[in-house]
Amino acid sequence: MEEVSEYTDVMIFLAFALIAVIPTAAQTVKPPKGYRLLFNGKTLDGWETRGDGKWMVLSDGTLAGQRVWERMFLSPGKTPFKDDRSYRQWLDNQAWLYTKSEFGDFNLHVEFWTKTEGNSGISIRDTSRAEFGISKPPDFNKTPSKIGYEIQINNQYPDPTPTGSVYTFNKAPKEAMKENDWNTFDIEARNGMIRVKLNGKLVSDIQADPKRPSRGPIGLQLHDQFSIVQFRNIWIKE
Repeated sequence: MEEVSEYTDVMIFLAFALIAVIPTAAQTVKPPKGYRLLFNGKTLDGWETRGDGKWMVLSDGTLAGQRVWERMFLSPGKTPFKDDRSYRQWLDNQAWLYTKSEFGDFNLHVEFWTKTEGNSGISIRDTSRAEFGISKPPDFNKTPSKIGYEIQINNQYPDPTPTGSVYTFNKAPKEAMKENDWNTFDIEARNGMIRVKLNGKLVSDIQADPKRPSRGPIGLQLHDQFSIVQFRNIWIKE
């Protein structure tokens, strides 16, 4: 992540977040045989929020998440940040949405969208349920990607880890990602392996770490205070 040392940069990031064009025409389809809905497109039944993210179900069945603060929060004279460190602790504080249920071996299908310079991820087998990512300040040695596994979502965000990578394990090829558009993950976690297809292309194929949990919830990430992300057609096959 690039260092941000001047609060004018914060206002620029905020402006981009506010003018982001969010697609709203969801294409909700029936899951294939053997799969069941993990998100029903109507309510957040079966899910729990972690942190201060705002999650809502839109009228077209899309799940949308963002961070929300008082609109004058970053106005001159009101910012609570005394120095760069306190600003970054606020900026990098995560929020998540987790399934109440836990899963061992499975195939997971998820469609996602995030804004330009957006960062998100899919967490699997994180038994901490992002406890250390939502703490203030966050402990980056114990975030979901360090306890379970996180499949990266990166739309031109200044992080060298491309979409479809299993964070800290490998780097997926960048060309599989459709920037500023809907994309599809098919994640297979079984038989000691984790495989990720991005828009139908295999981009990650790793061995699971035997020291990490073999079972846990599935989580959807709001990476930082400027996150805007959407998900739809979330299915699972155990």
